[in-house]
Amino acid sequence: MKVDLFIPCFVDQFSPDTGFNMVKVLEKVGCKVHYNVEQTCCGLPAFNAGHWEDAREVGEKLLNEVSTDKTLVCGAASCTAMIRNSYDLLFQNSSYHNKYRQLQKKNFELSEFLVDVMKVESFGSKLNGKAVYMDSCHALNHCRIKEQPRKLLQMVEGLELVEMEKADECCGFGGTFAVNFEPLSIQLAEQKVQHVLNAGADIIISTDYACLMHLHGYIQHKKLNLRIMHLADVLAAGL
Repeated sequence: MKVDLFIPCFVDQFSPDTGFNMVKVLEKVGCKVHYNVEQTCCGLPAFNAGHWEDAREVGEKLLNEVSTDKTLVCGAASCTAMIRNSYDLLFQNSSYHNKYRQLQKKNFELSEFLVDVMKVESFGSKLNGKAVYMDSCHALNHCRIKEQPRKLLQMVEGLELVEMEKADECCGFGGTFAVNFEPLSIQLAEQKVQHVLNAGADIIISTDYACLMHLHGYIQHKKLNLRIMHLADVLAAGL
């Protein structure tokens, strides 16, 4: 299968190796991956901040850079939700509406693409540790993604996957929310990290690197023995 890969801006700027691991994982299941080096952002930060004209401009750029002849695989549930759901608000009664509608049917987050489309759950991945999978709000509430990443992680050799209490609570990032409501954002991060520690895990895994970065800042500040990993990095381990 030919796929377009959308690498989230947080991954591109702060963890480029995760982007390479996305390619590795997709090629492992037989996909021919195309990545447009001109791509930047899906427009979510501007959209959430209420700057819809700016978000529309960024969204138009993305729509011009991908093909409706290929499946679009996104490395974050937040980007998937933006393209799948919010573009409908941005491109109503515009020349881009039909292209968005076509793309909507072929837009998947990485884990749901691997499990639901490619029907693959085991990669021969190996990683020693005890981990929790952290559901992002966009994954749960906008994309209904919950079981797919867990199915993939349960097949990783050496990895013990445990559940934390109140797993559906927000980590506190929320894009500009973390800037505009910093004290509350930090408190939510503290609660999330405490749930991780209570579960006895030493690794936090998610499909959304922005959420992981938010927690990583708190973890570093408190000098805790926890590490963060994007799902693609875990699946690529040992390949």
